[in-house]
Amino acid sequence: MINNHPFAELLGLKILTNSNGKTTSLIPFKKTLLNPNNVLHGGVVHSLADTCMGAALASSLEQNERCATIEIKVMYLKPAGSYDLTSKSKIIRKGKKVAWLESEVFSNDELIAKATASFAIY
Repeated sequence: MINNHPFAELLGLKILTNSNGKTTSLIPFKKTLLNPNNVLHGGVVHSLADTCMGAALASSLEQNERCATIEIKVMYLKPAGSYDLTSKSKIIRKGKKVAWLESEVFSNDELIAKATASFAIY
């Protein structure tokens, strides 16, 4: 999933585990990910959750199937701080054409965001 993924490479996103509809991923902290208020940009958290959920779904697809995000909701619970981000994502339900997933994002082992999304399967 991460092979040939220029945006994930830009963020430094790494997939740590990926099988059976579950994925754990990481974005190492770096100052280039901060917003003008010197806080990790919310888009980084969003991108981590989205990519991690996509990888979780991709691990359960047939070889000729692909997926794409239909919609995503992220609830930001607290600021990330100057720490690496990790995400744990899993499939909640997978139909023939649509799947629903959830992701939890952690900073310094604290839950900082939760995301849910629906993905098209084609």
